[in-house]
Amino acid sequence: MPPASSATPAASTKKPRTSTARRTTSSSLPKDERAALDAAIGDLEQGSRVWVALTLDQRARLLGRVRDAVGAVAQEWVDVATMSKGLEPGHPLSGEEWLGGPWSIVGILDALRETLEAIAAGKSPLDGVKLDRAPGGRLRAHTFPVNGTEKSLLSGFTGEVWFEPGVTAAEARRAAGLGQLHPTEAGGVGLVLGAGNVTSIPVGDVLYELFAHNRVALLKVNPTQDALVPVFERALAALIEPGFVRIVRGGPETGAYLTAHPGFSHVHITGSATTFDAIVWGTGTDAAARRAADDPKLTVPITAELGGVSPIIVVPGRWSAADLKYQAAHVATMRLVNAGHNCIAGQVVILSSDWPQREEFLRELHAAYAAAPERPVWYPRGDERLKDAASAYPDAVWSADHTRAIVQVGDGDQPAEVETTEYFAPILGIAEVAGTGQEFLDAAVAHANERLTGTLGANILIDPATEEALGDGFERAIADLRFGAIAINTWTAFIFTTARLTWGGIPGATLADVSSGIGVVHNALLLDRVERSVARGPFRPFPRSVGDGVRRLRRAKATILPTPPWFVNSRTGAEVSGGMTRYLIDGKLPGLLKALTKALQA
Repeated sequence: MPPASSATPAASTKKPRTSTARRTTSSSLPKDERAALDAAIGDLEQGSRVWVALTLDQRARLLGRVRDAVGAVAQEWVDVATMSKGLEPGHPLSGEEWLGGPWSIVGILDALRETLEAIAAGKSPLDGVKLDRAPGGRLRAHTFPVNGTEKSLLSGFTGEVWFEPGVTAAEARRAAGLGQLHPTEAGGVGLVLGAGNVTSIPVGDVLYELFAHNRVALLKVNPTQDALVPVFERALAALIEPGFVRIVRGGPETGAYLTAHPGFSHVHITGSATTFDAIVWGTGTDAAARRAADDPKLTVPITAELGGVSPIIVVPGRWSAADLKYQAAHVATMRLVNAGHNCIAGQVVILSSDWPQREEFLRELHAAYAAAPERPVWYPRGDERLKDAASAYPDAVWSADHTRAIVQVGDGDQPAEVETTEYFAPILGIAEVAGTGQEFLDAAVAHANERLTGTLGANILIDPATEEALGDGFERAIADLRFGAIAINTWTAFIFTTARLTWGGIPGATLADVSSGIGVVHNALLLDRVERSVARGPFRPFPRSVGDGVRRLRRAKATILPTPPWFVNSRTGAEVSGGMTRYLIDGKLPGLLKALTKALQA
């Protein structure tokens, strides 16, 4: 398909994909399982008619009920998710499950409700949001922080949505709201094939179907999240009862039956490009023939988030010993959170071969990587990926009982395996390019764009003085990066967990070459024609960040936060992340103060 708006589902250039003609399905599933799935889809068809009869105010109240339910199950949600990954409830690393679960979903629910309330009042969701210009004729919306809670809990962090070149402020405001601008227009029944690695993904994807596209949804959970189905059912009860959502379990056979089912008008998947291609084109010789004929097996639109190989560009500067140690832990975090089973886990560090502090940084990185708490490599086939890396890189430096490795990318005209294979496991590559300053940054951006697979997320670490010296050249380099999420002095996971930012690969992917996917999710302001989201964080934590504020460098991000709770070396990450989430849920200050006290002990 040709490049489409980032908010618009993919469509074929050969024939429409919105046909409601019934398709014949064959399946090896038992008859009773097929009957149960058919019944669930029938319920959703009825629910779709109810959904379009709801007012925006009624939908907003539904979101409030879901929010209450998420708050009630939050602790169980985190405990079940933690155990599913081979850890005990309350483990220091369980903070990941707070932030990647209830925290993310409560943020989405709150932001969507505010969006609905704005539209119901005759306003644009962008009213009150600062708009300015980004390089390349782009409009930029500053969508984080927008309230006191965000400013206080994540001091020093900011987020922007960049629109496609040519979009005007008037057009952006007018289109903001997507399906909620036309709430009586039904989007049909959608199929959501849920991710298996992060627990907020399937729930967030269902919410986006409902509110961006007026599409009720059947969620098939990944088998790795089967244990969470009772939690999801209670959390989404307000949407399940009237027939807006159904949740089912099942393996590949169930997925195959559903993707061929005539009751769906759309499919959304979070997973791998291999699975996407199997859904769209089939497998084996049949798939090759279909590709050659541009005759996809799937006959309805599909959107997808599919991951990739994410760079971590380390811009050379004059760093203190504390800076080197802190940013080494930052890089280790990007790779090791969730045992590396993240679609935007940083995978290739791009360093300057001319940086005088290169060797010192690498020593700190190896130390931080080895010292991070050990944990199971739990995702299916994770052990196979480790073996693949060991075979491809016999000189890799292994640690944590041979469950994580750092590998060196050699010189050569062709990309290395670590640059083209999303390992989805704790394998970190080190690549080097020459130069310093703008010369290095431009070369690193070109390396990331041309050699790394995918367009989902990129990370840049740069000290404030160096960023100030680069000036507008730095912003131009950000615009040149071909990634849908760009994090500066933070990790792209911040963008993923921030509701008013967008999540997805850069626009331009096609059914034939899907890269990191088609379309976006999260996007709680329901913005159209978005290109990317950019987050910026503090280079130094509190109290060392005070110096940045005193110097008043134009690009410095001062913060009152110590080491962020998502860092893998944070001793109190679980308590701080849990406390922040509970405060988001109940607004009780004593719990927040306790969490902040723990943060100072990190």
